[in-house]
Amino acid sequence: MLRFLSRKMAILLIFLVSIFAVGCGGGSPSASQEISLGLTAPMTGDYAEYGTVFKNAAELAIEKVNAKGGVNGKKLKLVVGDSKADPKEAANIAQKFVSDSNITAVIGDFTSTAALAGAPIYQKSGLVQLSPTSSHPDFTKQGNYIFRNIASQAVEGPALAEYVVKDLNKKKVAIVYIKNDWGIVAHEFFMKKAKELGAEIVALEPYLPEQGKDFSAIITKIKEQKPDLIYLGMMYTDGALFAQQVKKADLNVTLAGTGALYSSELLKLGGAAVEGLYLTVSFYPEDTRPEVQDFVKSYQEKYGKLPTQFAAQAYDATNLIIEALKKGATDRKSLRDNLAGIKDFPGVTGITTFDENRDVNKTLSRLIIKDGKYIPFRQ
Repeated sequence: MLRFLSRKMAILLIFLVSIFAVGCGGGSPSASQEISLGLTAPMTGDYAEYGTVFKNAAELAIEKVNAKGGVNGKKLKLVVGDSKADPKEAANIAQKFVSDSNITAVIGDFTSTAALAGAPIYQKSGLVQLSPTSSHPDFTKQGNYIFRNIASQAVEGPALAEYVVKDLNKKKVAIVYIKNDWGIVAHEFFMKKAKELGAEIVALEPYLPEQGKDFSAIITKIKEQKPDLIYLGMMYTDGALFAQQVKKADLNVTLAGTGALYSSELLKLGGAAVEGLYLTVSFYPEDTRPEVQDFVKSYQEKYGKLPTQFAAQAYDATNLIIEALKKGATDRKSLRDNLAGIKDFPGVTGITTFDENRDVNKTLSRLIIKDGKYIPFRQ
């Protein structure tokens, strides 16, 4: 009798433990009343502002869909991991996310270095990683679960070269770039196309992220070469400082760069020094398309500021995953398949269609800074 009771109690205990495990996240995403999306981004450290706008934009997209009842009756939830833009941290977050069966897809990372660090882990476990901003050409080559919704530097670099060499007729070009995964490929693709268009590269100056913000030695070298344009392969904080130091050195030269420079903070920090700077972008708030103006209005009302290009990219990335869910995705694989099949999605950064390599080819806008504002370039 005792043995019989012990067996019954053991079976009951196993049953209770299994219920507890499912309640704590051990069940499949389809069994839960919530759908979790992971976000890996730098929430602290030097790139914390970018992580913040990623989070803001993703939450805005999720709030909008949740206000309408969610997706197929399920509410969405954002799970945030702070990568600090550090590849080791990004890899740790990837391990956590792939182990959490409630997470159906991951948005991020911001830098190409961090995104590339997590990609093999997501690929091996069959969990979608959609980066809003990783433009390194090798990123989507990591596997069929790896996506991006921004043009790679293989696209943006040549587009910027066409802009400044062909249309602005700048023929003596100096290049300054941050020596990391992104900066290396960004300047290489720009430089290759610029040379093809007949430009002479009169200076090529890398700098390390930890090198500090004193560009005086680099500017002195460049000044001796008398370029008519300097390409800036850097983020807006460095770009603003570089422009100020160029002005202080009395170097009268045109500046140009990629969408990595685009931010209202560049205007604030750079002031008069960034007047006349040319750049290519995937988004700017003055775009008159209805979807853009609706996003700008919602973002400004919620956060009290205009959205940046990076906010727009993260907003579209989140909505692309939501679209894949709406099309009937119930698990990680079906979400991947639905996402890959998306065509002509009307995002705020342009019409999005994923090609066979899970890349996008979007038309980039050409801007110039005039009177402290970004305005469309007109020939």
